[in-house]
Amino acid sequence: MAPIQVGLSTASVWPQNAAAGFQIAGALGYDGVEVMVWADAISQDVDALRRCARNHGVPVLAVHAPCLLITQRVWSPDPEVRLRRAVEAAMDLNAPTVVVHPPFRWQRRYADKFSDLVASLEDESGVAIAVENMFPVKPLARARSVSAFKPSIDPTEAGHRHYTIDLSHTAAAQEDALALAKRMGTGLKHVHLADGTGLPRDEHLVPGRGNQPCAELLETLTANGFDGQVVLETNTRSARNPAERAKDLAEALLFARLHLHQGNNDAVESEASESSR
Repeated sequence: MAPIQVGLSTASVWPQNAAAGFQIAGALGYDGVEVMVWADAISQDVDALRRCARNHGVPVLAVHAPCLLITQRVWSPDPEVRLRRAVEAAMDLNAPTVVVHPPFRWQRRYADKFSDLVASLEDESGVAIAVENMFPVKPLARARSVSAFKPSIDPTEAGHRHYTIDLSHTAAAQEDALALAKRMGTGLKHVHLADGTGLPRDEHLVPGRGNQPCAELLETLTANGFDGQVVLETNTRSARNPAERAKDLAEALLFARLHLHQGNNDAVESEASESSR
């Protein structure tokens, strides 16, 4: 069985840009990148991304459609157009997966046809569109958390062929990550590997620095013959310099490969240490 691919999200190097994500992924020995499409101009430019992949010898494993509140105007104000553009980008870049969030509740027309749209785009493109679990928010004026997503933060309620599980989101939602992965079953195609402490915010800690069952999930993936991608989506904004950021991302890669039982762990640790200097 081929080893599970371990990628780096370009979001993990912010405030550096997507080009830096490719460079760091190549230097540290990641198997590829997930491109987070957002305000960074390079992340929106398929030709520029193709050059980055070629120059650093790092393939694109996934394209994350622009779904965040801050990316509602990237490519188009129409969420359907944005999703279609993400699928086209994945096809152009030979990426097997697109990651997308469930619709916001106020995107009514998009939400009403979302499941059918995702299924038809998968049929047309051959790209797996992996719908991601989210977490509730707590408006200042409310005592209780509410879901901004339709039908909910849990994509298995709607039912899709493919899913992304994000362990920072399960932490913020105080949800059982292993139980969610089990509900996703063979539809689980993509993992955003990160950690969280259970605070009601999206922390995206380096795995092992929170309370999520990161190691257990990775070991389960290996045991079950998982054929998708594991992508490190961690927050390194507090890094004091690029070297410190690289050290955190090297630690994250080591954690992933250790618990996926891939290769000689001493060799992986030595390589990561050298690359982060």
